[in-house]
Amino acid sequence: MNDVIFSPGPTSRTVRAADGTVRTVPAEWILLMPGDAALTRRVKARGEHWAVAEKRGRKTFSQGVWAPAAVIEQIRVDLEAERSTESHSKKQEANARRREKIQSEYVEDFQSAVLTYLAFHPDHADLALQLSKAVTEHATPVGSGTVARTTRIPVEQRAEAAVIAWMRHQTTGYDSMVIPRVKGKRREVRRMLAQRSKELLASYRRKESIKEDCPIRRALQGT
Repeated sequence: MNDVIFSPGPTSRTVRAADGTVRTVPAEWILLMPGDAALTRRVKARGEHWAVAEKRGRKTFSQGVWAPAAVIEQIRVDLEAERSTESHSKKQEANARRREKIQSEYVEDFQSAVLTYLAFHPDHADLALQLSKAVTEHATPVGSGTVARTTRIPVEQRAEAAVIAWMRHQTTGYDSMVIPRVKGKRREVRRMLAQRSKELLASYRRKESIKEDCPIRRALQGT
């Protein structure tokens, strides 16, 4: 059954439909909060329900699912019984090992992509390794929401974007900048800082001495 998505209503037991109309939640329904994906999937599959989501900026956050209390409680009981079995425990352990393996492989591949993007001169190989590790540790954790976790662009582009993002926050004053609330101004500042970061990276790709107070070295000393 396809979700009917509502936004939160003006009171705790109301929701707002896409056309702006406000609906009152049936008396026998309760709100299943986010957190148990299996329970939520089964409740949605069982019958009528109202999924509630709230948009904040560009992101949409689930606020839960309204459904009959009896349905939610019965499915919860069934799930608890399933989860108490030995076969379920073994399945969960196997799934956890599989996820860990996938994550480990992705971290390795991502760091390799970062090193390829950096392409530092051999004289700066140690620094490249340090930087690639710092960027990878910041960008790859599951659930981090960073560009490294997206699958919409190739890993090579993710690596470049992650390096530039790390440098923006670690080697510039971006985080403490007071940027006017003018449309496009923040994007303009980010582009300017990205260009500076790329110029700094380019200096490491050449066989030339790098100053000890280089922003990258200073940032890595603090990691």
